[in-house]
Amino acid sequence: MRTTVPVRLGDRSYEVLVGPGVRASLAGVIRRLGAHRAVVVSARPREWVPDTGVPTLLLPARDGERAKTLATVEALCGEFARFGLTRSDVVVSCGGGTTTDVVGLAAALYHRGVAVVHLPTSLLAQVDASVGGKTAVNLPEGKNLVGAFWQPSAVLCDTDHLSTLPPRELRNGLGEIARCHFIGAGDLRGLPLAEQIAASVRLKAAIVEVDERDAGRRHLLNYGHTLGHALELATGFALRHGEAVAIGTVFAGRLAGALGRIGPARVAEHLAVVGHYDLPTALPADVDPVGLVRQMRRDKKAVDGLGFVLDGPGGAELVTGVPEDAVLRTLGEMPRAPLAALVGAAATDAAST
Repeated sequence: MRTTVPVRLGDRSYEVLVGPGVRASLAGVIRRLGAHRAVVVSARPREWVPDTGVPTLLLPARDGERAKTLATVEALCGEFARFGLTRSDVVVSCGGGTTTDVVGLAAALYHRGVAVVHLPTSLLAQVDASVGGKTAVNLPEGKNLVGAFWQPSAVLCDTDHLSTLPPRELRNGLGEIARCHFIGAGDLRGLPLAEQIAASVRLKAAIVEVDERDAGRRHLLNYGHTLGHALELATGFALRHGEAVAIGTVFAGRLAGALGRIGPARVAEHLAVVGHYDLPTALPADVDPVGLVRQMRRDKKAVDGLGFVLDGPGGAELVTGVPEDAVLRTLGEMPRAPLAALVGAAATDAAST
Protein backbone atom coordinates (compact mmCIF):
# COMPACT_ATOMS: atom_id res chain seq x y z
CA MET A 1 0.00 0.00 0.00
CA ARG A 2 1.24 3.48 -0.89
CA THR A 3 0.50 6.64 1.06
CA THR A 4 0.80 10.21 -0.21
CA VAL A 5 1.39 12.94 2.37
CA PRO A 6 1.14 16.51 1.06
CA VAL A 7 3.32 19.25 2.53
CA ARG A 8 1.36 22.44 1.87
CA LEU A 9 3.66 25.45 1.62
CA GLY A 10 2.15 27.54 -1.15
CA ASP A 11 4.38 27.59 -4.21
CA ARG A 12 6.89 25.40 -2.32
CA SER A 13 4.37 22.59 -1.75
CA TYR A 14 5.31 19.00 -2.53
CA GLU A 15 4.30 15.43 -1.85
CA VAL A 16 5.93 12.68 0.19
CA LEU A 17 5.24 9.20 -1.22
CA VAL A 18 5.57 6.30 1.23
CA GLY A 19 5.42 2.64 0.23
CA PRO A 20 7.05 -0.17 -1.71
CA GLY A 21 8.46 0.70 -5.13
CA VAL A 22 7.81 4.45 -4.99
CA ARG A 23 11.34 5.23 -6.18
CA ALA A 24 10.14 4.26 -9.67
CA SER A 25 8.21 7.54 -9.66
CA LEU A 26 11.44 9.54 -9.97
CA ALA A 27 11.41 9.94 -13.76
CA GLY A 28 7.83 11.23 -13.64
CA VAL A 29 8.72 13.73 -10.92
CA ILE A 30 11.66 15.03 -12.95
CA ARG A 31 9.51 15.26 -16.05
CA ARG A 32 6.96 17.39 -14.18
CA LEU A 33 9.77 19.67 -13.01
CA GLY A 34 10.84 20.21 -16.61
CA ALA A 35 14.49 19.48 -15.78
CA HIS A 36 16.80 18.65 -18.69
CA ARG A 37 19.67 17.19 -16.64
CA ALA A 38 20.11 15.61 -13.24
CA VAL A 39 22.90 14.96 -10.78
CA VAL A 40 22.23 11.98 -8.52
CA VAL A 41 24.32 11.85 -5.34
CA SER A 42 24.04 8.34 -3.96
CA ALA A 43 25.44 6.57 -0.93
CA ARG A 44 23.90 3.33 -2.15
CA PRO A 45 24.77 0.89 -4.96
CA ARG A 46 24.10 2.00 -8.53
CA GLU A 47 21.23 -0.47 -8.90
CA TRP A 48 19.34 1.33 -6.12
CA VAL A 49 19.14 4.47 -8.23
CA PRO A 50 16.07 4.51 -10.52
CA ASP A 51 16.06 5.90 -14.03
CA THR A 52 15.78 9.69 -14.11
CA GLY A 53 14.66 9.93 -17.75
CA VAL A 54 17.24 12.66 -18.49
CA PRO A 55 21.04 12.80 -18.95
CA THR A 56 22.45 12.12 -15.50
CA LEU A 57 25.71 12.40 -13.59
CA LEU A 58 25.96 9.85 -10.76
CA LEU A 59 28.19 10.89 -7.86
CA PRO A 60 29.14 8.72 -4.88
CA ALA A 61 28.34 9.87 -1.36
CA ARG A 62 29.28 8.64 2.08
CA ASP A 63 26.69 8.44 4.84
CA GLY A 64 27.69 9.20 8.42
CA GLU A 65 28.13 12.35 10.48
CA ARG A 66 31.81 12.73 9.58
CA ALA A 67 30.79 13.48 5.98
CA LYS A 68 28.50 16.35 7.06
CA THR A 69 31.02 19.11 6.37
CA LEU A 70 31.34 22.26 4.31
CA ALA A 71 34.18 20.56 2.43
CA THR A 72 31.73 17.91 1.21
CA VAL A 73 29.27 20.60 0.09
CA GLU A 74 32.02 22.47 -1.75
CA ALA A 75 33.13 19.31 -3.54
CA LEU A 76 29.56 18.58 -4.67
CA CYS A 77 29.04 22.11 -5.98
CA GLY A 78 32.26 21.81 -7.95
CA GLU A 79 30.96 18.63 -9.58
CA PHE A 80 27.65 20.37 -10.37
CA ALA A 81 29.54 23.17 -12.12
CA ARG A 82 31.77 20.83 -14.12
CA PHE A 83 28.69 18.92 -15.29
CA GLY A 84 27.09 22.17 -16.40
CA LEU A 85 24.10 21.94 -14.07
CA THR A 86 21.79 24.96 -14.31
CA ARG A 87 19.02 26.36 -12.14
CA SER A 88 16.47 24.66 -14.39
CA ASP A 89 17.91 21.20 -13.67
CA VAL A 90 17.60 18.93 -10.61
CA VAL A 91 19.72 17.31 -7.93
CA VAL A 92 18.67 13.96 -6.44
CA SER A 93 19.85 12.51 -3.13
CA CYS A 94 19.82 8.76 -2.52
CA GLY A 95 20.95 7.68 0.92
CA GLY A 96 20.52 8.27 4.61
CA GLY A 97 20.11 11.42 6.66
CA THR A 98 23.65 12.65 6.10
CA THR A 99 23.24 12.43 2.34
CA THR A 100 19.87 14.18 2.52
CA ASP A 101 21.32 17.02 4.61
CA VAL A 102 24.50 17.53 2.60
CA VAL A 103 22.91 17.25 -0.83
CA GLY A 104 20.02 19.47 0.25
CA LEU A 105 22.43 22.19 1.39
CA ALA A 106 24.48 21.91 -1.80
CA ALA A 107 21.30 22.28 -3.86
CA ALA A 108 20.25 25.29 -1.77
CA LEU A 109 23.59 27.06 -2.33
CA TYR A 110 24.43 26.16 -5.93
CA HIS A 111 23.26 28.98 -8.21
CA ARG A 112 21.38 30.22 -5.11
CA GLY A 113 19.02 27.29 -5.38
CA VAL A 114 18.35 24.34 -7.66
CA ALA A 115 15.50 21.81 -7.33
CA VAL A 116 16.21 18.76 -5.18
CA VAL A 117 14.39 15.43 -4.87
CA HIS A 118 15.12 13.10 -1.96
CA LEU A 119 15.13 9.30 -2.11
CA PRO A 120 15.79 8.47 1.57
CA THR A 121 17.01 4.91 2.01
CA SER A 122 17.29 4.71 5.81
CA LEU A 123 14.45 4.68 8.30
CA LEU A 124 15.85 7.80 10.00
CA ALA A 125 15.86 9.71 6.73
CA GLN A 126 12.36 8.54 5.77
CA VAL A 127 10.67 9.55 9.02
CA ASP A 128 12.54 12.80 9.57
CA ALA A 129 15.62 14.06 7.72
CA SER A 130 14.23 14.11 4.18
CA VAL A 131 11.04 16.07 4.98
CA GLY A 132 10.68 19.71 5.97
CA GLY A 133 13.46 21.52 4.12
CA LYS A 134 16.09 21.75 6.85
CA THR A 135 19.57 21.24 5.44
CA ALA A 136 22.78 21.58 7.42
CA VAL A 137 26.33 20.42 8.04
CA ASN A 138 28.38 20.20 11.21
CA LEU A 139 31.24 22.25 12.58
CA PRO A 140 33.77 21.00 15.12
CA GLU A 141 31.90 23.22 17.59
CA GLY A 142 28.55 21.53 17.13
CA LYS A 143 25.97 19.75 14.99
CA ASN A 144 24.01 21.38 12.18
CA LEU A 145 25.40 24.86 12.83
CA VAL A 146 25.66 25.82 9.15
CA GLY A 147 22.61 25.31 7.00
CA ALA A 148 19.65 26.67 5.08
CA PHE A 149 15.96 26.03 4.59
CA TRP A 150 15.44 24.50 1.15
CA GLN A 151 12.28 22.52 0.50
CA PRO A 152 12.54 19.48 -1.80
CA SER A 153 10.38 19.18 -4.88
CA ALA A 154 9.37 15.64 -3.86
CA VAL A 155 10.33 12.93 -1.37
CA LEU A 156 10.10 9.24 -2.32
CA CYS A 157 10.21 7.00 0.77
CA ASP A 158 10.55 3.55 -0.76
CA THR A 159 10.01 1.04 2.05
CA ASP A 160 11.66 -1.69 -0.05
CA HIS A 161 14.98 -0.04 0.82
CA LEU A 162 14.44 -0.78 4.50
CA SER A 163 14.59 -4.55 3.98
CA THR A 164 18.36 -4.30 3.53
CA LEU A 165 19.06 -2.32 6.70
CA PRO A 166 20.91 -3.95 9.60
CA PRO A 167 19.05 -4.02 12.94
CA ARG A 168 21.03 -1.14 14.42
CA GLU A 169 20.24 1.11 11.47
CA LEU A 170 16.54 0.35 11.84
CA ARG A 171 16.78 1.15 15.55
CA ASN A 172 18.41 4.45 14.62
CA GLY A 173 15.22 5.50 12.85
CA LEU A 174 12.98 4.18 15.60
CA GLY A 175 14.46 6.83 17.91
CA GLU A 176 12.69 9.52 15.89
CA ILE A 177 9.46 7.51 15.80
CA ALA A 178 9.54 7.06 19.59
CA ARG A 179 9.81 10.81 20.25
CA CYS A 180 6.74 11.39 18.02
CA HIS A 181 4.66 9.80 20.80
CA PHE A 182 5.20 12.92 22.92
CA ILE A 183 4.69 15.64 20.30
CA GLY A 184 1.30 14.79 18.87
CA ALA A 185 1.49 11.58 16.81
CA GLY A 186 -0.29 9.45 19.38
CA ASP A 187 0.70 5.91 20.28
CA LEU A 188 2.31 4.32 17.22
CA ARG A 189 3.42 1.16 19.02
CA GLY A 190 2.13 -2.00 17.35
CA LEU A 191 1.45 -0.41 13.96
CA PRO A 192 3.16 -1.77 10.83
CA LEU A 193 6.39 0.08 10.08
CA ALA A 194 5.03 1.72 6.90
CA GLU A 195 2.14 3.17 8.92
CA GLN A 196 4.55 4.46 11.56
CA ILE A 197 6.55 6.18 8.83
CA ALA A 198 3.46 7.75 7.28
CA ALA A 199 2.19 8.92 10.68
CA SER A 200 5.56 10.49 11.51
CA VAL A 201 5.66 12.25 8.14
CA ARG A 202 2.09 13.51 8.54
CA LEU A 203 2.95 14.95 11.95
CA LYS A 204 6.07 16.66 10.63
CA ALA A 205 4.23 18.02 7.58
CA ALA A 206 1.50 19.51 9.78
CA ILE A 207 4.09 21.24 11.97
CA VAL A 208 6.22 22.48 9.07
CA GLU A 209 3.14 23.90 7.34
CA VAL A 210 2.53 26.31 10.22
CA ASP A 211 6.19 27.01 11.06
CA GLU A 212 8.45 26.45 8.08
CA ARG A 213 11.34 28.53 9.43
CA ASP A 214 11.59 27.12 12.96
CA ALA A 215 10.28 30.26 14.67
CA GLY A 216 7.89 28.55 17.06
CA ARG A 217 5.94 25.32 16.84
CA ARG A 218 8.61 23.53 14.79
CA HIS A 219 10.72 23.39 17.94
CA LEU A 220 8.54 20.42 18.91
CA LEU A 221 10.40 18.29 16.37
CA ASN A 222 13.53 18.72 18.49
CA TYR A 223 12.06 16.70 21.36
CA GLY A 224 14.94 14.75 22.88
CA HIS A 225 17.43 16.37 20.51
CA THR A 226 19.14 18.87 22.82
CA LEU A 227 20.77 16.20 24.94
CA GLY A 228 20.81 13.85 21.95
CA HIS A 229 23.07 16.12 19.89
CA ALA A 230 25.36 16.65 22.88
CA LEU A 231 25.65 12.89 23.37
CA GLU A 232 26.55 12.34 19.73
CA LEU A 233 29.43 14.78 20.05
CA ALA A 234 30.52 13.51 23.47
CA THR A 235 30.80 9.95 22.14
CA GLY A 236 32.48 10.92 18.88
CA PHE A 237 29.30 9.80 17.09
CA ALA A 238 29.67 6.27 18.45
CA LEU A 239 26.04 6.79 19.49
CA ARG A 240 23.91 7.06 16.37
CA HIS A 241 21.50 9.98 16.08
CA GLY A 242 18.34 7.98 16.86
CA GLU A 243 20.00 6.23 19.78
CA ALA A 244 21.09 9.56 21.26
CA VAL A 245 17.62 11.08 20.70
CA ALA A 246 16.10 8.09 22.50
CA ILE A 247 18.24 8.77 25.56
CA GLY A 248 17.42 12.47 25.20
CA THR A 249 13.71 11.64 25.17
CA VAL A 250 13.97 9.72 28.44
CA PHE A 251 15.94 12.62 29.90
CA ALA A 252 13.32 15.12 28.69
CA GLY A 253 10.68 13.17 30.58
CA ARG A 254 12.78 13.11 33.73
CA LEU A 255 13.58 16.83 33.47
CA ALA A 256 9.92 17.72 32.93
CA GLY A 257 9.11 15.70 36.03
CA ALA A 258 11.86 17.39 38.04
CA LEU A 259 10.45 20.80 37.06
CA GLY A 260 6.94 19.76 38.10
CA ARG A 261 5.55 19.91 34.58
CA ILE A 262 4.38 16.28 34.49
CA GLY A 263 3.67 13.57 37.06
CA PRO A 264 5.49 10.28 37.75
CA ALA A 265 3.21 8.25 35.46
CA ARG A 266 4.02 10.43 32.45
CA VAL A 267 7.73 10.33 33.31
CA ALA A 268 7.52 6.53 33.37
CA GLU A 269 5.70 6.58 30.03
CA HIS A 270 8.80 8.11 28.42
CA LEU A 271 10.86 5.15 29.60
CA ALA A 272 8.21 2.65 28.52
CA VAL A 273 7.81 4.05 25.00
CA VAL A 274 11.54 4.28 24.33
CA GLY A 275 12.07 0.79 25.78
CA HIS A 276 9.30 -0.62 23.58
CA TYR A 277 11.38 0.21 20.51
CA ASP A 278 14.44 -1.57 22.00
CA LEU A 279 16.28 1.74 22.25
CA PRO A 280 18.90 2.75 24.83
CA THR A 281 17.60 4.59 27.90
CA ALA A 282 20.76 5.17 29.97
CA LEU A 283 23.62 7.66 29.73
CA PRO A 284 27.01 6.38 28.59
CA ALA A 285 28.98 5.59 31.73
CA ASP A 286 31.93 7.85 30.99
CA VAL A 287 30.27 11.05 29.73
CA ASP A 288 30.83 14.19 31.78
CA PRO A 289 27.56 15.95 32.74
CA VAL A 290 29.30 19.33 32.92
CA GLY A 291 30.62 18.83 29.41
CA LEU A 292 27.15 17.87 28.20
CA VAL A 293 25.69 21.06 29.69
CA ARG A 294 28.43 23.11 28.06
CA GLN A 295 27.56 21.58 24.70
CA MET A 296 23.82 22.02 25.23
CA ARG A 297 24.36 25.74 25.75
CA ARG A 298 25.47 25.86 22.11
CA ASP A 299 22.17 24.41 20.94
CA LYS A 300 20.28 26.60 18.45
CA LYS A 301 17.33 26.83 20.88
CA ALA A 302 19.53 28.10 23.73
CA VAL A 303 18.80 31.81 23.27
CA ASP A 304 18.15 32.32 27.00
CA GLY A 305 20.39 29.98 28.95
CA LEU A 306 19.48 26.32 28.59
CA GLY A 307 16.44 25.52 26.47
CA PHE A 308 14.60 22.20 26.07
CA VAL A 309 11.40 21.01 24.43
CA LEU A 310 9.55 19.52 27.40
CA ASP A 311 6.23 17.83 28.04
CA GLY A 312 3.71 19.67 30.19
CA PRO A 313 0.04 20.08 31.09
CA GLY A 314 -0.77 21.45 27.63
CA GLY A 315 1.59 19.13 25.76
CA ALA A 316 5.16 19.66 24.63
CA GLU A 317 6.58 23.16 24.28
CA LEU A 318 9.91 24.97 24.23
CA VAL A 319 11.01 25.91 27.73
CA THR A 320 13.87 28.40 28.00
CA GLY A 321 15.92 29.52 30.95
CA VAL A 322 15.97 26.05 32.51
CA PRO A 323 18.17 26.19 35.66
CA GLU A 324 21.53 24.52 35.18
CA ASP A 325 21.39 22.89 38.59
CA ALA A 326 18.13 21.13 37.66
CA VAL A 327 19.71 19.85 34.45
CA LEU A 328 22.84 18.61 36.24
CA ARG A 329 20.78 16.99 38.98
CA THR A 330 18.59 15.18 36.44
CA LEU A 331 21.63 14.02 34.48
CA GLY A 332 23.13 12.75 37.73
CA GLU A 333 20.01 10.70 38.45
CA MET A 334 20.02 9.04 35.04
CA PRO A 335 21.11 5.38 34.99
CA ARG A 336 24.50 4.69 33.42
CA ALA A 337 25.66 1.91 31.13
CA PRO A 338 28.86 1.17 29.19
CA LEU A 339 28.82 2.72 25.73
CA ALA A 340 29.38 -0.71 24.17
CA ALA A 341 26.18 -1.95 25.82
CA LEU A 342 24.18 1.08 24.64
CA VAL A 343 25.16 0.63 21.01
CA GLY A 344 24.94 -3.15 21.15
CA ALA A 345 21.51 -3.87 22.61
CA ALA A 346 19.18 -1.65 24.56
CA ALA A 347 18.10 -4.61 26.65
CA THR A 348 21.30 -4.30 28.66
CA ASP A 349 20.16 -0.87 29.87
CA ALA A 350 17.61 -2.50 32.13
CA ALA A 351 20.41 -4.04 34.17
CA SER A 352 21.72 -0.55 34.94
CA THR A 353 18.46 0.91 36.26
